[in-house]
Parts: sequence; structure tokens; C-alpha cells
Amino acid sequence: MANITFSSPAMKKDVTVYAVAGDRSTLLALAQEHKIPIHFECQDGECGSCTVQVTPIGNKPPMAVHLTEKEKSVLQLAGKLSKKQCEQIEITDIAPMWRLACQYIVRDEDVLVEF
Repeated sequence: MANITFSSPAMKKDVTVYAVAGDRSTLLALAQEHKIPIHFECQDGECGSCTVQVTPIGNKPPMAVHLTEKEKSVLQLAGKLSKKQCEQIEITDIAPMWRLACQYIVRDEDVLVEF
């Protein structure tokens, strides 16, 4: 199981929820299930309104699913990632801290999600 801690000025306090390993739900779906107020519009990775900062916590190495081409484009247009950073991500195989909650698949890792 993964511990996902949501943190935002829009909430009274941080909330930690448990995600079942192997479940293919997105971070946004998990947030909605637990009534976490992550803003979203399209839920399809096209608008960028659900951009969140994801930081691995604990001692496991990051395991997040890599960025889709759509997610790379949206994050670049939003100024969260540069073209060079996207190229570096592909080389190093390490996911960046800025993600779209509707595209991020929750894995068996503990993360802090700030929005």
C-alpha cells in the first residue's frame, strides 16, 4: 500500500490516504474518492488545471509512471517543464515533480502531493 499525503492551503490540514498497490487509478481519482479538493476541468490531460507537485517521501525510489506526450506538452505550455527538462527526464528515466493529477498513476510509493 502507498501513503499519499495531500497538502494545500485550500484544506484545513494535510490528509493522508492509502492507495492499494496495483490499482490503476489516477491521483485525481484517488483525490475525488476521498473528497480532496484538487481543481480539475477536463480529466483528460489537456487543460492542465489539475497540475500538482509530487514529492516522493520515505526510503523507496520513485516509481511513478512516466509522462505521456500529452502531459509533457501541457506542462511545457504551463511553464512547469522546459523542453530540456523533458529530454533529461527521458534520458534519466526519473519522473519530474510537476505532474497532472489526471495522468499520474498511483504506484506502491509514499508521496506528498501539493496543490
